[in-house]
Amino acid sequence: MVLSIKGITGEKERWKSAGVDIPSYDIPAVREATKDSPKWLHFGAGNIFRGFIAGLADTLIEEGKLESGIVAAETFDGEIIEKIYEPYDNLTLSIGLKADGTSVKKVTAGIGDAIRLDQGDTNELRRYMKMSSLQMVSFTITEKGYAYMDLAGNTLGPVEMDIEAGPENARTAMGIVVSALNDRYNAGAFPISMVSMDNCSQNGRKLKNAVLFIAERWFKRGFVEKGFIDYISDETKVAFPWSMIDKITPRPDEKIAESLAGLGIEGMAPIVTGRKTFIAPFVNAEIPQYLVIEDSFPNGRPPLEEAGVYMTDRDTVNNAERMKVMTCLNPLHTALALSGCILGFNKISEEMRDEDLKKLVYKLGDEGMKVVTSPGIIEPEDFIKEVLEERLPNPALPDTPQRIATDTSQKMAIRFGETIHGYMSQGMEEDLKIVPFVIASWFRYLTGLDDEGREMSLSPDPMTDVIRSALVGLELGKDNDDMSGINWILTNIELFGSNLMDIDSLGDKIKIYLKDMLKGPGAYRRTLHQLVNG
Repeated sequence: MVLSIKGITGEKERWKSAGVDIPSYDIPAVREATKDSPKWLHFGAGNIFRGFIAGLADTLIEEGKLESGIVAAETFDGEIIEKIYEPYDNLTLSIGLKADGTSVKKVTAGIGDAIRLDQGDTNELRRYMKMSSLQMVSFTITEKGYAYMDLAGNTLGPVEMDIEAGPENARTAMGIVVSALNDRYNAGAFPISMVSMDNCSQNGRKLKNAVLFIAERWFKRGFVEKGFIDYISDETKVAFPWSMIDKITPRPDEKIAESLAGLGIEGMAPIVTGRKTFIAPFVNAEIPQYLVIEDSFPNGRPPLEEAGVYMTDRDTVNNAERMKVMTCLNPLHTALALSGCILGFNKISEEMRDEDLKKLVYKLGDEGMKVVTSPGIIEPEDFIKEVLEERLPNPALPDTPQRIATDTSQKMAIRFGETIHGYMSQGMEEDLKIVPFVIASWFRYLTGLDDEGREMSLSPDPMTDVIRSALVGLELGKDNDDMSGINWILTNIELFGSNLMDIDSLGDKIKIYLKDMLKGPGAYRRTLHQLVNG
């Protein structure tokens, strides 16, 4: 069996016998409608998009509630389009992994078109953006995709190049987006919603700030009109809704590829692109999924609520996002990622069978729950119970601490800063024990040595070299009495959301934990064990 339109339509019974659901609708007709009258365009063609967001469109199309698919646009790694989209007719084989080892398999066709934007050709994107039928542009480009300044307040080099080059020559994701919005303005200033679905705090605000940052500098250089600035600043014309997204979507598991081959499905082996993206024609992910979106769509929208999306107001989205990103899931993930790498684990589910690590995330959850705000639509107690008892321990989910440790510097303020603020607002900062341990674990991780003193690979992070420069002089097996080298990091508000050295005892706690973690081989485990059993 071959994953293609011809392959699934010509072998329906074989796919059914293999336990794979396939679309019942006319895929070519959907593709034609996408070309002629698009409603939804998405930046970021990776796994969370293919396995979750494009699946929403597939559901709506299947139910006759959406006529066109999503246009997928990739600015970072166009090889994905070349090797994973085009050879498989933009179809995705989605594998939902249950904790009992069984899975739900489905071919989805919610992607109506796919375009690569990393080679300078943006003509097709511009064509779509000029069309009045387009209602929304969504994003999963990770937190760093919206960055435009470094920690020192300097404009990032690639962004500065876009500002100097102007709209026609933009190369960064945000530069391309702003340029395409300018095309839409010039074509008729049609309304649209720009929906960040990235896993970060107040993602809609981050997206709007990035768009305005570039646009205003282009205006100063005469590249765009003042009317364009007014257009993107008017939320009745260009809205930037906030959202909360949640679905654990690890890199593809080679064992799953083998099992699919055993069913007779060809060409499922993962590939590694030239930009180090590990990706496959299939997406493996957990079953639970949540998407909460502020209902601000000046040009209308698909009936997303019919596919299980919570459509609500900004305050509710913010509370749902704070609940998840700052308390009930993401902080637990980061704690397991850093500790798991140091202790030599390769799967999150295996960490949940380690008594010390299990206690660590339970205690971290308890710490955060003291200052969490319920969004009303989802109960925090129920959400974290599902995370701790079903999602993180799921042995079928091939998620790794190494994947989650990627870009930790971009996540610290988001995942721990608000909990710290919550404790400060109630005068309880002295009670924080687990959060400072996790921050100290990040520094310990960045030494590049595991708990036995062996070298370990560090996951990609734009701030690795900067943070490691402050750790010079700290060594495993030494007394490390002088911890003053990390003071300047602890004072960085961009990294942590607060000056941690200004918060009573918090900076000192972090340094004490780090000193204990560096006492020698096995010291990290001893420090962890004492913390969670003390």
